[in-house]
Amino acid sequence: PFGLPQGSVVSPIPEIAALDPDMRTWRHHIHAHPETAFEEKATSAFVADKLRAFGLDVHTGLAGTGVVGVLRNGTATDAVGLRADMDALHILEQSGVAHASRHAGKMHACGHDGHTTMLLGAARALAQRRNFDGTAYFIFQPAEENEGGGRVMVAEGLFDRFPMKAVYGMHNWPELPLGRIALREGPLMGAYDIFEIVATGRGAHAAMPHLGRDPMPYAAHVINALQTIVARNLHPLEGGVVSVTQVHGGDTWHVIPQEVVLRGTVRSFEPAVQDLIERRM
Repeated sequence: PFGLPQGSVVSPIPEIAALDPDMRTWRHHIHAHPETAFEEKATSAFVADKLRAFGLDVHTGLAGTGVVGVLRNGTATDAVGLRADMDALHILEQSGVAHASRHAGKMHACGHDGHTTMLLGAARALAQRRNFDGTAYFIFQPAEENEGGGRVMVAEGLFDRFPMKAVYGMHNWPELPLGRIALREGPLMGAYDIFEIVATGRGAHAAMPHLGRDPMPYAAHVINALQTIVARNLHPLEGGVVSVTQVHGGDTWHVIPQEVVLRGTVRSFEPAVQDLIERRM
């Protein structure tokens, strides 16, 4: 489904294979100490210390907790960037693993502990191998989840201070077989938008609904109606997802609330689809 021949598997280069025990230790440490957007101080320090130990020039402070490692080799002036994110999510971990989160209510549920570890491994392997001519920038971005840390790094001069021809990133995909890498032409990961709908009515006793304006039936109908945007408005070959992920309203059993709040996310691959979903909402 990803345009790769069935059975094609990537074998790690020897330098990476030799790093397996260290990389497991790094990931378990990062996973056990998750930090959320723009608060990744310990993670940032951990990354910076590792990069210095690998022999890289290290720059900190972009977007507060961002880190950039610089590795130069040869005489060429060309430069590329390799990028990973470092932040966790506000989720209570209940995995029970030995390296589970020690920070209550925070968890690396999206795998950024793995992303950070992979980029550290790439930095160490390239520093050992040095089979390239030019400059490699290793960009560790804070606040990927919801807060736009990459945008802040760029606004604070990332590409002015570290000019590069291209930036390469990747995302873990647990459903793929071990050793498989997936690529495609065009957009690979969907654009991410969020929404909030506030339904304001008039509170009343639940035994006397005729004296109020109940926002609950509205919320119930809207959750279903939002699903028809993709099902009945998008071309069948276009991709889009509308998901309601939060419903907040009411404080007790016998009172109709004044307000119900719906929140969620929209994913799309094309700006035209992004705009259409917004109009239909």
